[in-house]
Amino acid sequence: MSIFFILVGLVLLVVGGEFLVRASVGLSFKLNLSKMVIGLTVVSFATSAPELLVSVQAALEGSSDMALGNVIGSNIANIGLVLGITAVISALAIDRDFYRFNWPVMVLFSLALYFLLSNDGKLTAVEGGGLLAALGVYLFFLIRRARKSREEDADGVDEGLGQASYFKIFIWLIIGALALYFGSEWLVSGAKDLATAVGVSEYAISVTVIAIGTSVPELAASVIAALKKEKAISLGNLIGSNIFNIASVLGITSLIRDIEVTSDAILGTNIYWMLGFAIALLPLAFIPKTLQIGRFKGLFLVGAYILFIALAFAA
Repeated sequence: MSIFFILVGLVLLVVGGEFLVRASVGLSFKLNLSKMVIGLTVVSFATSAPELLVSVQAALEGSSDMALGNVIGSNIANIGLVLGITAVISALAIDRDFYRFNWPVMVLFSLALYFLLSNDGKLTAVEGGGLLAALGVYLFFLIRRARKSREEDADGVDEGLGQASYFKIFIWLIIGALALYFGSEWLVSGAKDLATAVGVSEYAISVTVIAIGTSVPELAASVIAALKKEKAISLGNLIGSNIFNIASVLGITSLIRDIEVTSDAILGTNIYWMLGFAIALLPLAFIPKTLQIGRFKGLFLVGAYILFIALAFAA
């Protein structure tokens, strides 16, 4: 029965996330926000909603490890699984913003999370507020840099959603909110039951099964784009997702309730896996072929991710 709740929960999270993105983008056009701002802020936050709801639900139920595992696992999956599989299907070009701005910011947020957790074994409301403030600074510079570049930065935003009526946007919002709420509740409940049934920790389930589930929308979108020979999901989008996961998901969750580290695997191994995947992107971007992640680099990332999953369950 736990498997059923997990599967239904994941489906509801995907559906809820999609409707929330539609409602958010549609409302943003009604408020006359520019396409660029919508793409860089509204969509980014809305696509992090599944991770946010799962982490908040887990924290409220006293499963801090699951809240942390969801974010750490999702960040690892975004690079090892989503980016890796996409690169295997179609080579991914890297722009200069990657090493000049996006990659350094992601590494800084990842290191900040490590130091905040290792300092006293928990993420407090004050520290979460600091992460949210830092996210605000990041978005300010992101939007300012984007205004100096071409409008291509926001090509993923569907302008047709701006024609939706307020009633339709309201219905999308209700559907998205309900699906995310019940999806997160059933997913967390099912994950706890599954962990008990198979004799592994809740953290191991959250950093693998739940993390992969909340990364399914990004994976599906990038694979479909790659198969169609269209522009695959950009490295910048994945890096932005990792930044949002740390700053907004854990930031907001810690404001509701302190997130405590109770599993040795978090600071003992998995936080280093997250840092390792993040840092490894820089040499992969330049060696041996400059500013491109192709099939062999993608296979390396997927292989490393499979090793991570195996070790997570073996621990």
